[in-house]
Amino acid sequence: MKLYKNLGLFEGVVNLKGVAFFSGGKDGLYAVYLAQKSGIEVPYLLLLKTTLGISPHYENIESLKMLADSMKKELLVFDMKNGSNGLANFITSLNVSFIVGGDVFLEEHFNWINYLAQNSSSAVLEPLYGKKTIDLAEDMVRDGFEYSIIAVDNSKLAKNWLGYTFKSSSDVKNFVFENPNVDPLGEGGEFHTVVLKSPLFKSSFSIKEHVFKESKKYDYLKFFIKRDEVLS
Repeated sequence: MKLYKNLGLFEGVVNLKGVAFFSGGKDGLYAVYLAQKSGIEVPYLLLLKTTLGISPHYENIESLKMLADSMKKELLVFDMKNGSNGLANFITSLNVSFIVGGDVFLEEHFNWINYLAQNSSSAVLEPLYGKKTIDLAEDMVRDGFEYSIIAVDNSKLAKNWLGYTFKSSSDVKNFVFENPNVDPLGEGGEFHTVVLKSPLFKSSFSIKEHVFKESKKYDYLKFFIKRDEVLS
């Protein structure tokens, strides 16, 4: 197993493919964007059905299907009741060179992806790992990503931030100013997002309707998205 963070290594190399972990959130999709920008094809998006309680992302799977369709990518769903070894076998069956992740500094999850790579004859591609989260937040909006908060950990961030959308540097700065103890990317699990606009999409999206939901850990939105303008 090899770990790659420097995407410049792959410039000019052809026929490299990867599968990316996908939740509809900003970190994973920004990792896909950077991978593809370096010439790596990412035809598969992998959504996990968790066994650890409510997943605000999986609760909105119909909207995630629309995002995957906009990228012309195949959305794959794996039920984690089949375990990590089952997941490694599934990744092996895809015959890809890389597992693409959007980890920044969550070491436990990073180590788990390394385990999967070791057991699936693939390498780990983590283009965000080790970078400053405030810099990444600024980079995302600069590169054309727009994303909204769709879930908050109710012990870490107030639910009135549900629906807050990051479209520009000023949105990032405002959020950081109002929440000085919250990581700008939510790397402490403070919040989760859905991307509504990016260079990966054929069209932009907006949240058409939503219902506020609660679980023991999260306040979150059950939402539906609609296509807006076609992107060039």
